[in-house]
Amino acid sequence: MTKLKDIYPLYLNNKAEQPNADLEVTDKFTGKVAFRCAQADAKTIDAGIQGAVEAAEPMARMASYERQAVLQHCVNRFRERSEELAYALCVEAGKPIKDSEGEVSRLIDTFRIAAEESVRMTGEVQPLDISPRARGYQGIWKRVPIGPCSFISPFNFPLNLAAHKIAPALAVGCPFVMKPASRTPLGAIIMGEILAETDLPTGAFSILPAHREGADLFTEDDRLKLLSFTGSPAVGWDLKAKAGKKKVVLELGGNAAVIIDRDADLDDALERVIFGAFYQSGQSCIGVQRILIHADIYDRFRDMLVAKTMTLIAGDPKDRNVFIGPMISEGEASRLDSWIQEATTKGATLLCGGTRDGAMLEATLLENVDQNTKLNIEEAFGPVAFLIKFNEFEEALRIVNDSKFGLQAGIFTRDLFKTLDAWDRLDVGGVVINDVPSYRVDNMPYGGVKDSGLGREGIRFAMEDMTEIRNLVIRRRT
Repeated sequence: MTKLKDIYPLYLNNKAEQPNADLEVTDKFTGKVAFRCAQADAKTIDAGIQGAVEAAEPMARMASYERQAVLQHCVNRFRERSEELAYALCVEAGKPIKDSEGEVSRLIDTFRIAAEESVRMTGEVQPLDISPRARGYQGIWKRVPIGPCSFISPFNFPLNLAAHKIAPALAVGCPFVMKPASRTPLGAIIMGEILAETDLPTGAFSILPAHREGADLFTEDDRLKLLSFTGSPAVGWDLKAKAGKKKVVLELGGNAAVIIDRDADLDDALERVIFGAFYQSGQSCIGVQRILIHADIYDRFRDMLVAKTMTLIAGDPKDRNVFIGPMISEGEASRLDSWIQEATTKGATLLCGGTRDGAMLEATLLENVDQNTKLNIEEAFGPVAFLIKFNEFEEALRIVNDSKFGLQAGIFTRDLFKTLDAWDRLDVGGVVINDVPSYRVDNMPYGGVKDSGLGREGIRFAMEDMTEIRNLVIRRRT
């Protein structure tokens, strides 16, 4: 049976260090301390950044096949340690074990994609002789690593969202310092343990759990050339304001909508909407929060949703039959519980769920939610969704766009022209047809607009952010 160690280190300049065991990490279902790990202070973070600066040149000089070998080593070791990784995720994040196993498979995919892309980073030959004055001139450009990077990853996908920063950095040759979420640091620490088995230049990576209050260097230090942050909008935009001259990539979540049009396959849509709204207790930035249903099928699909939701099993995420585990903390569950109460006070109808016990919140559906409630305006980030009736497809598109967020949207329709219209008009980073907005493949461009962030993840697209174009102009005497 998989067991966790009592104490874990941090990783400073490729090496495990145990300066303390100050960070207590709980089992999110029991609330008991599951393990402790080292916590970085400002001096340690400074040393990690300096190490990354010194590693920038040797990292940039690594051959493509050498970078690929590092990434492939990670793929092999993640496969060998997949059971351990899934169990650690289940404990520290409270993620149901089946979802945890799914995230490990995505971790492996992400590093595998990066290994493939690491030998495909091409440039372009560009003719410059566009006028008589440029006769005899030719241009060639290539991409070069941007330099030391700072990564701050969230609690909800502590393996795969860390991977979407680490893997492309290794693929292009950028050293980095990473601050994993304090509630869920273990996945990143295990990645550090596996990276330490490779021959990366000293300083290539540091995995440094730290309190937010003591971690300003991750954002403000001018030696860092890129900041990639995934988390809440309030924190993300504040970090951008403090980041100085460095490039900033932000993935900040949303209140994603799915449209169920009158021609949808309702049985298929039911399974996917239930998944999108409630997988990993709704703690996903592209989790389904708003369910728009055509008036002709509204009553029928509402009843189907309620009946299916009431069958979902909640409890200990280590139980393979459990679909709904705890939220990340009792405080977060209480916060969302208060949003449900606000909505019902303002006239919403509670269709099912709505009961909280500590960090456990029942899968909840509502209808008639007032537009001015937090549940409509903000990101719920928990197992709650609400239903909206619409009459015309144009109306549904307007409702989806009536949000300060714009990450992804889903549409169940068989109409090609509606698909193309939605792709043109929805103000989101991605439109998913005949599935929920919660769907993501790890090689696709992923990111949002408006308050949902800046830039795109997806390995090839993150590699572009982590590189700069360097141009070469050649004059041939004629």
